[in-house]
Amino acid sequence: MSIESLLASGSKLWLDSVGPEEVAANVRRGITGATSNPAIIEGIVEKGGLDARIGELLAEGRDDSEIAWTITDGLVRDAQRVFAPIFERTRGDDGYVSFELDPLLEEAGNPLAVSARTAKYVELGKRWSAGHANRMIKVPATAAGIGAMGALAEAGVTLNVTLLFTLDQYRAAREALWAGARRRADGLDRFKSVYSIFISRVDVYTDKHLPGLSEAAQGMVGLLNAKELWKENEAFWADKKLPLRQEVIFASTGKKLDWQAADYYPANLAGSDIQTNPPETLDALDAMDKKYGRTVDVMPERAVIDEIRAKVDFAAMRETLVREGTAKFSRPMRELLERIGRKRGELGEG
Repeated sequence: MSIESLLASGSKLWLDSVGPEEVAANVRRGITGATSNPAIIEGIVEKGGLDARIGELLAEGRDDSEIAWTITDGLVRDAQRVFAPIFERTRGDDGYVSFELDPLLEEAGNPLAVSARTAKYVELGKRWSAGHANRMIKVPATAAGIGAMGALAEAGVTLNVTLLFTLDQYRAAREALWAGARRRADGLDRFKSVYSIFISRVDVYTDKHLPGLSEAAQGMVGLLNAKELWKENEAFWADKKLPLRQEVIFASTGKKLDWQAADYYPANLAGSDIQTNPPETLDALDAMDKKYGRTVDVMPERAVIDEIRAKVDFAAMRETLVREGTAKFSRPMRELLERIGRKRGELGEG
């Protein structure tokens, strides 16, 4: 009932996983898209379900990195097939699966200059998007990532801007994307972009770094931040008359603080655009019997907004969360490579 109610409110629900069983189960619940990342792939590999495929790739002489990206591509392809009917029915407005580019490009200590990282994002984005109508390429809103977005949009790559925490990041990414899209040789009929604003990590940050926030404001910073970004995104695209919607993805929606209900973020962001929820959040919603109305444009009380604006240094928050976020992306990639290395030994190839 709760999932049906969220969908009826106007929200699209996507799955934060490409595990085949989770995709199948959640499509039955009405989920219309999915996303992947190295942590998700590493968890699937850990369970052993891909051992046969890894064994085949080892027999072909593939190294650990080639195996990691081959199995990622395969899992995303499988999910794309599941969502392809939705993509066709909505004429390209839904039914996507997101593919994350190499997070090691943003790893601390990477000696590549920003310009070289940008060039690599462009190369990888074109490579992994080629031939895939309902695949989105995830590019982070870092200096190097934003630098690549115009070229990728111009080349016809459908982008999911990830690792977004603040309005200034969103604006820089949106402007780069829009400038590139307007240079497309085939026009704007198939132009689609989404902007993944991370929410719960903001509230973890304020809980840790800003204990002086009032009880009314603590836990509201992520929601206010996301809603203001959503409002600006709505306003910016309103007069562009594009066939496809340029949407916000409300990401990082699993509860992080002890006092939060399992549906804290989904309930407070109901009514528009896309929620990418982890499987455990969708399971919790499925077990509830709640009705949701539109809340995405319901703002906190003025006193709460004023307090947040007075006490939160959004630039400092962005710097911390991007640094932590790039580590959260690169570390699972290292763990995935290590996991495959161990599989090499377990499967008799070491």
